Amino acid sequence: MKNELRKRKGGRLPLADPAKHRHVFYLNDADEIRLGTLFHQSEAKNMAQFITSCIFSNPVKVVKIDKGVHDYYMRLTTFFDQFRAIGHNYNQLIKLLHSNFGEKKALAFLYKLEQVTIELAGLNREIIELTHEFEHKHLANGG
Repeated sequence: MKNELRKRKGGRLPLADPAKHRHVFYLNDADEIRLGTLFHQSEAKNMAQFITSCIFSNPVKVVKIDKGVHDYYMRLTTFFDQFRAIGHNYNQLIKLLHSNFGEKKALAFLYKLEQVTIELAGLNREIIELTHEFEHKHLANGG
């Protein structure tokens, strides 16, 4: 073994089981486009890995990302963060009203705040209904 190491002058280490058999096949334009699409969807490391997994019936991983679902999810996440921030600000505002204003003025501001909160709750109900509708249309169908 020491002699083998001395003979090598550098380069890559040889593989234990190198792939040295080559096969060639030809595709028309439509099949080439389809193969390329499937290859990109599979997220395989290279075309050879993808083709051998298809030939030997290994499971081919194809992931389809629906941009609309992803965008909706991201916007829903930002809405959730905004609602949390509103709740935090709401609590701070109530404390400030009670500590800095008289009872009548604080009640007047609380009434206005209550009206806006009712509108916000209605908006929240609409968001929940739209989300249920969206889930039913897009996610229940396996998409």
